[in-house]
Amino acid sequence: MSVNGEAVRVGPGTGRADEPGWEVDPDDDWALAVVATVGRQLKLRREAVGMRVPEFAVAVGYGEDLVYKIESGRRIPRPEYLDTADEILRAGGLVAAMKEDVRKVRYPKKVRDLAQMEARAVELQLYDPLHIHGLLQTPEYARALLSMRRPAYSAEEVERFASARAARRAVFDRDPAPELGFILEEWTLRRPLGGREVLRAQLEHLLTVAVLPTVELQVMPTDRQEHAGVDGGIEMLKFADGTAVGRSPAVAGGRAVSDLRQLRILELRYGIIRAQALTPRESIAFVEDLLGET
Repeated sequence: MSVNGEAVRVGPGTGRADEPGWEVDPDDDWALAVVATVGRQLKLRREAVGMRVPEFAVAVGYGEDLVYKIESGRRIPRPEYLDTADEILRAGGLVAAMKEDVRKVRYPKKVRDLAQMEARAVELQLYDPLHIHGLLQTPEYARALLSMRRPAYSAEEVERFASARAARRAVFDRDPAPELGFILEEWTLRRPLGGREVLRAQLEHLLTVAVLPTVELQVMPTDRQEHAGVDGGIEMLKFADGTAVGRSPAVAGGRAVSDLRQLRILELRYGIIRAQALTPRESIAFVEDLLGET
């Protein structure tokens, strides 16, 4: 079972157990191969110490069905499962070491691909007309936003996607850090998704990020009479070798593009939106005023 989206272990003898892991995307070949290998190693080590599945399930504190799913490569185990299994199987850290392999496939493939590009980019120009951008979201805000989706995500999916967004924030910790430009719509900063306290924490986080030397955060006021962003969001990632990748619903049906002509269109639109928005200094003052009202 889960409480507030977090996995909760149910002890032996209760007749129930949560499933501390994630489903494997059947179209993600790399994830399937990694999870199958991890499951096979767990099974071989369990058999090597002479433990049957029912005995191991009791020792690890989860259901037999989950053990079978993990060992057959149909479930991605959580880190705590591998830690516990390492102790029970007396693996000397070899099972726990597989957490690094699991970590790389726990997120959806499209999220991993995006994170890899963000990790290589030397400049990111980002405009999201619908939400506070994922790289700027606090975990609580991300969970609240994901919980609004209809049809609804399961608690497991909410937690998985929120964790994926949190992992992408490693881009702020790179050295040297990339240049990051964000344009946010005023209305996305006013809507109290998840409640006032969640919004307050989100606004405080924006102010913390906005003063970083490599970050430029701008707010597009709702009362602007001219707005070049009516065709949707923009993502532009530029790399050290001079190449770039961009994406927008208004260009190539929202697919990622690297063609120079299409990139120029995106850069032109982003530049106009940026000019129409408040300056970074004005935007910080604007967010501070919003925080005072919240």
